[in-house]
Amino acid sequence: MTDLEIRNSAEYCEAYKHYIITGDDKECRSLLTTNVSGDVPVPVMVENTVKHAWESNAFLSKVRKTAFRGNLKVPFEKSNTDAYVHTEGTTGLTEEDLQLGIVTLTPANIKKWIKISDEAVAMGGEAFVQYVYDELAQKIMEKLVSELVGKANSAPTSHSDVAIAIPKATEAPGVMTVQDAAAQLSEEATDICIALNPLTIQAFNAAYASGNFAIDPFAGVTVIKCSALPAYSSADTNAMYAIVGDLKAFQVNYPEGEGIVTKWDDLTYAEDDMVKIVARQYAGYGVTAPGRLVRLCKPAAAETT
Repeated sequence: MTDLEIRNSAEYCEAYKHYIITGDDKECRSLLTTNVSGDVPVPVMVENTVKHAWESNAFLSKVRKTAFRGNLKVPFEKSNTDAYVHTEGTTGLTEEDLQLGIVTLTPANIKKWIKISDEAVAMGGEAFVQYVYDELAQKIMEKLVSELVGKANSAPTSHSDVAIAIPKATEAPGVMTVQDAAAQLSEEATDICIALNPLTIQAFNAAYASGNFAIDPFAGVTVIKCSALPAYSSADTNAMYAIVGDLKAFQVNYPEGEGIVTKWDDLTYAEDDMVKIVARQYAGYGVTAPGRLVRLCKPAAAETT
């Protein structure tokens, strides 16, 4: 059997369950056909669970993903000068004035823990591992989306040496709002989407209906539901309620790979016949490409007399 076939077997899942519970990886290593340095590889079903959690999240499926060790420094153009036409015999212009900034993706642990019953622990290896990772992977991915939205929300409106600017469009949902925001994007923004709370979609549809359905308010861009963003109706004045642009401007870097590491605690809640499982995923994330995103922000309410 190949290592892939072994990691896809019930025996390996049972051994991996034992590893989660005891921290002893000898049984997992003994089943593999090659020596493994570092952490033992996860069962295939765990890889698929994490991959599915990422790909099934409409927001994360659009984000750029890398796996470089340590802190990742990503340069970007703060400003530059254009090329020029030089006619023979005339004085040439000065060299290009190119100024660079650097975004640093510093990894941190995204954590989630759950309690499970002793009865759940008694499940077979494959069922147990699937039960644990389904819940933990989903919650970790949801937190990652929330963190990326927070990075966009806190971005400056002009480039600095260490941060990429994201301009604001302060408009209520309307038939031209998305087009007005998209007009501020550079031509390098190719896969244009709008991420917004599901409740905000209704506000755009209301504008669509009040305009006698003349213009599609989403202008043909991909609509991504994102509960990490506030609903327009409940957002504060000037708060970001949607993101328009190419979500590949976001980058997530996994220095230790995309896997989820778990720790087992069967003592803290022993009197309740419960076991605590803590999971973490090590990742650095941020906005690393300029000109790809625009923030939609809620305008102040119209004054009444």
